[in-house]
Amino acid sequence: MTTKKLLTVIGLSIAGILLLVAVFTSWYTVDESEQAVIITFGVANETITEAGLHLKMPWPIQKAEILSKETYSLQFGYNQNAEGEIVAFDKETKMITGDENIVLTDLVVQWKITDPKKYLFNAEAPQDILHDATSASIRSIIGNSLIDDALTSGKAEIEAETRDLLASLIEKYDIGITVLAVKLQDVELPNEEVRAAFTNVTDARETMNTKINEAKKYENQKRNEALGEKAAINSRAEGQKVTRVQQATGDVALFDKLYKEYESNPEVTKQRIIMETLESVLPNAKLYIMNDEGGTMKYLPLEGLQTTIPPAEESTEGSGN
Repeated sequence: MTTKKLLTVIGLSIAGILLLVAVFTSWYTVDESEQAVIITFGVANETITEAGLHLKMPWPIQKAEILSKETYSLQFGYNQNAEGEIVAFDKETKMITGDENIVLTDLVVQWKITDPKKYLFNAEAPQDILHDATSASIRSIIGNSLIDDALTSGKAEIEAETRDLLASLIEKYDIGITVLAVKLQDVELPNEEVRAAFTNVTDARETMNTKINEAKKYENQKRNEALGEKAAINSRAEGQKVTRVQQATGDVALFDKLYKEYESNPEVTKQRIIMETLESVLPNAKLYIMNDEGGTMKYLPLEGLQTTIPPAEESTEGSGN
C-alpha cells in the first residue's frame, strides 16, 4: 500500500470517527424529573426544563449537563451507610446552648437546585457550602436558645429560625440552591447520666404544672360555686324584699280601710277588731261576755250560730215581723 492510499484510509477513518461523534453527541434527552444546562466552549448558555429529546451542537462545541429537579436531603450530624446503619458524628453535632449547656443536635435539610447555571459555575462545591452554612445556622440558633427549649417545647421554633437563617445565607452565597425545610432529628444531652438527671427535672416540672393546673381548676370551680350561691342569695333577698314591700303595702291599705270604718263607727269597729284578734289568737276557744254584776252569761258561739240558724230562713222571718 502506497503512502497516498494510507493517508486516504487514515483520513476516511478520522472522518468516520468524527461523524459518529457528531451523530451521537448532537442530541440528548431530559426526563420529567431533570433539567439541563447547555454549555458552549465552557460557557453556560441556556437552561432546558422541558422533558423530551433535544438537539445541540456536537461535542466538543457543546455539551449538556443534566441535573435533577427533585428535592435533596442533607443529613447533618449523621449518615446512613450502604447497610442501612446510622453513623453519628458527635463531634459535628456537639453545641453549647445559651445557658451554657452542651447538647448533641442533628438535623435534615431539604433543598433543591433552582438555578442550574449558578449551581454549576458560581461555586466549586455547592453542597459543601450548604453543609457549612447549615452548621453555622444551627449553632447560632442553639447558642441563643435555652436547654429546656432545645430539648422540649422549643424545637419547632428552633427549626423555623434555623431555616430562615440558612435560607438567608444561601441566598447571599448565590449558588443556585433553595432551602425548603429544616427538620431536627434529635436533640439530646451528651451522656446517659446527664440525660437521666434532666429527665427527672423535666418530670418534676411536668408534675408541678399538673398540680398548678389542678389547683387552678379547683379554684375556678369553687369561685363559680360561690358566684352561683351569691346570685341565689341575692335572688332570694330580692324576692323577700318584694314580698315584704307588697305585704306592707297591703297592711297599710287594710289599716286605712279599718281607720275609715273606725271613724264612721268607732265602738263597733273596736269590738270587731277585738273579736277577730281573739279568733286568730285562740281559734278553738269559746267566747263568753261578762256582765257588770259579775255573773256570767253564755254567749252563743259564732260557729254554733252559723250552723243552727240558716241565713236564708233568718232573713225571711225578719221580713215577716
